[in-house]
Amino acid sequence: MKLGEHQFHQQTILNLYNSGILPDIIAMQLDISEDEVYQVIKNAASEELRKKSSVKHVSNASSLDMFYLDAVINVDLAIKHAQRSMWKALQGAVPEFNIPMEETQNILEGYAKSKVMLVILHIDIAGSTRMSMTLPVDRLATIIQTFTQEMSLIIAAYGGYVLKFVGDAILAFFPINSDDLYLPCHNAVNCAHSMVKVMSQGLNPILNEYDYPEMGVRVGIDVGENLVVQYGLETHTYVIGNKQIIKKPHLDVLGYTISIASKMTGFAKPNQIVIGQLVYDVLDPTQRSTFKGLPVSSDVWSYVSNDTGDIYSLYGSSTRLRK
Repeated sequence: MKLGEHQFHQQTILNLYNSGILPDIIAMQLDISEDEVYQVIKNAASEELRKKSSVKHVSNASSLDMFYLDAVINVDLAIKHAQRSMWKALQGAVPEFNIPMEETQNILEGYAKSKVMLVILHIDIAGSTRMSMTLPVDRLATIIQTFTQEMSLIIAAYGGYVLKFVGDAILAFFPINSDDLYLPCHNAVNCAHSMVKVMSQGLNPILNEYDYPEMGVRVGIDVGENLVVQYGLETHTYVIGNKQIIKKPHLDVLGYTISIASKMTGFAKPNQIVIGQLVYDVLDPTQRSTFKGLPVSSDVWSYVSNDTGDIYSLYGSSTRLRK
């Protein structure tokens, strides 16, 4: 195995593990032994103790967007995992919710108080209002928590990071290295297709068994410059030798791209992905062929392209599931 392939292999294992997927599932998904998975995790833990700066951590973690992650993600296993999670949640088990938000903050530390190019992905549930009118609030919360968990795992598996949760919506980003827009855009779009498939073939069949309304997802994706800003401090307790209490800044992302990605989600039909012109332009012909220009009235969409000075174009995917 070549050096680049070996690094890719290790990064993929760590990405899936950090997203909350168990080692035995990772081994099955990548067709390797559990011992190999545990060895990579052990080596990474040892390396983490030697890291002395968040900048080094950023450079290692964000390199995931350098690979075609759709080549190793097993969507069928993600569907089965989502089905099992929703079934257990509706049976009364406490929904698992273990999204590593600290990883997001570590990534953002490397860009604190500076501008950074990011691919922004915004996803929300289509049909949650109707569901909220027919279900008790505790049951609705269980369903949305399970949805959020499963979608967040998919985002992490494709090299993305959850920035925040807003009700039934998730805002995520994909880092960009060396001004190469293609791979993070490619991974973000394939991530969105997988989320649509997991919702339709994973979560909805279980909801149907309980005679609950089906849900769809709407996704908006765009790319552009953003500003990483600090809001106060967060207290973290670490147990390394003696217990240490460390205060770290809470970081967030602001910018035009955040607004556009969130806004364009509103134009998506259930199970549709809407992307901006900048994302569409960098995709390969095969990916572009799955999107068509989206006619949007200038009365409701007035964002202007910095490149052309014209209304910023939007493109929508087919609402039929990809195989």
